[in-house]
Amino acid sequence: MKKQCGLKRYYRNLATQNDFDGMEFDSIEWFDMWHLHFDWKGYGNNSFKRRKPHLDKLFRHFEILEAMTKEYKQKFQLFAVIWDYASDADSLYFHTPNPNSGLPLHCGFPVDYSKDTYFSTLSTLTNKDVQIYLDDLVGYINYTRCPKVITKPIAYFIKTM
Repeated sequence: MKKQCGLKRYYRNLATQNDFDGMEFDSIEWFDMWHLHFDWKGYGNNSFKRRKPHLDKLFRHFEILEAMTKEYKQKFQLFAVIWDYASDADSLYFHTPNPNSGLPLHCGFPVDYSKDTYFSTLSTLTNKDVQIYLDDLVGYINYTRCPKVITKPIAYFIKTM
């Protein structure tokens, strides 16, 4: 396995970078499940020590995006999707009413996890380190995809507002 250069700087930057610098949400009319990933190279896939800084950045950006949208004029949903062992798939979503809602493979608005039979508030995650990290989060509601529907456990985190 080839050794990665610059990982100290990479992880130091994870703790300080704001991916939303210069972004103006008011100028965009709608978002159809717009999202960001924070571990593009999958560094955290095999090690929670390497995954935790990416989760920290994701939830820090959740708070930043929540603050940025305080003055947002239309309805929206803000949520995070955390995969069991796929750090590269962890993502932060911003979703609004949009013209794609009736099209195949597009989500309508709002996505209502509390009424969906595919979701449960009981966790099915098997990655204990991730589960402990997520259990320590305050102010979020956790909805987990039922194993009958999808083969890999996923946790959805929605901020209680």
